[in-house]
Amino acid sequence: MDNYYALIMAGGGGTRLWPLSRKNRPKQMLSLVGSNSLFHISVTRLASLFPPGRIFVVAGESQVEALRAGVPELPAENFIIEPFGMDSGPAAALGVAHIAKINPDAVIAILTADHYIGDVWGFCDALRAAHEVAQKGFIVTLGIKPTYPATGFGYIQQGEELITAYNLKIYHSSGFKEKPDNDTARQFVDSKQYSWNSGMFIWSAAQALDEFKRQQPGLYDLLTTIQSAHASADYRATIEKVWSRMPKISLDYAVMEKAEKVAMIPIDIGWSDIGSWAAVYDELAGASGENVMMGDGSHVDIDAHGALINSNRMVVTIGVDNLVIVDTDDVLMICTRDRAQDVKLAVQHMKDHKLDRYL
Repeated sequence: MDNYYALIMAGGGGTRLWPLSRKNRPKQMLSLVGSNSLFHISVTRLASLFPPGRIFVVAGESQVEALRAGVPELPAENFIIEPFGMDSGPAAALGVAHIAKINPDAVIAILTADHYIGDVWGFCDALRAAHEVAQKGFIVTLGIKPTYPATGFGYIQQGEELITAYNLKIYHSSGFKEKPDNDTARQFVDSKQYSWNSGMFIWSAAQALDEFKRQQPGLYDLLTTIQSAHASADYRATIEKVWSRMPKISLDYAVMEKAEKVAMIPIDIGWSDIGSWAAVYDELAGASGENVMMGDGSHVDIDAHGALINSNRMVVTIGVDNLVIVDTDDVLMICTRDRAQDVKLAVQHMKDHKLDRYL
């Protein structure tokens, strides 16, 4: 698999885990499920498949220095810099164009920088199987076996079985479904024909560029302008000149939802997008009702249960259940675990009231 490359999307500005996650320290830079950052974990779990020279990272200019410091084994030139965020569509296109210039025959796995995967070996087997299918002309998406009727994820419907590889069944995709309401999500899960959309895709560089050209001709034209300046003295000036003209669009909307010849691999790999403080609790708690302490502080609980606490000082809880307490230098945030998704409302409040110093 010498033509196989990993492209990690690490450009998110992330405030979903506010107030610990900030614009200058997004989720992928946080150590949430161990001593290393989610980004570092995302790189190291690829070690059995990709040498450092074939792992590339797309990130914003303001984040690259910190990301590089966390994974010094990656060559500096493997960090592909976005002048500023324009969503995952242009970011993925930029990364694909960069790798295609190095190796036109590349197969590229578009991967995430901030997700948790418990079964690393199972994940790597899925990537091996995806490489095999991608070389047959398919765009492959990794679907996650749903564990509950989630309304916060998109879904992928599986069609007819295609092949089996690495003990995994690969199916034709019957299409992407947008985030459903609760009743529809329950129907999806009950049917056993749908997987969560993980946002991880595997395709050949040539096929990816063809899809951008077919579906996003304006984006593609700008991309070829950038690609023509690759490795030249004019590259930085060229990308800064054209980047603001890129459409701000997700990769799903840009190409995946209408892509031709899509295959899917449903997998059960202990995946979580760590999308809220409640999700962090679910990954760290050994049992229901257990209190979880993060940070360098300590916790005294008096008849308190199910708390997630992130603090560098002593926290005492008395007679309260299922709280999230996040204590930083400038913000103390407290909510119940079942309202953890509403952190986004607090973030929006900060934006509306021009309290940017807290973001």
